[in-house]
Amino acid sequence: MKDKARLIHTSRIAVRWGDMDAYNHVNNTVYFRYFEQARIEWAERMGSRVSPFEEIGPVIINASCTFLAPVNYPATVVVRMYAGSPGRTSLMTWYELFVEGEDRLYAEGAAKTVWMDMRSGKSVPIPPAVRALFDDSAA
Repeated sequence: MKDKARLIHTSRIAVRWGDMDAYNHVNNTVYFRYFEQARIEWAERMGSRVSPFEEIGPVIINASCTFLAPVNYPATVVVRMYAGSPGRTSLMTWYELFVEGEDRLYAEGAAKTVWMDMRSGKSVPIPPAVRALFDDSAA
């Protein structure tokens, strides 16, 4: 994780029985869903409604995950979302995934988010509310 990353959101998500795979642990694709849920909660809190009917919205252009330990049902995962300094149209985010009540890091990930004009498919400047999170003069 980048040194200048800031914790911007924490999400708690119940592991569902259906999240499990044949190996009796959370399927690797579901970790991306957990990161996505945290990202959507955060974006909506910042005023970026995530909907195909919105003119502008955040989209992911790449994502990664390093799986460090298996998560098993029943559990609640805690996803901590961090962000680096914003560019003109994009924001790099990182994720840490824990199981509630434990200090062990189960997974870590990253995603680059770009704000896009949904009609044209072109990137647009990051919304002021998001940019303001990183304005050191406001701190």
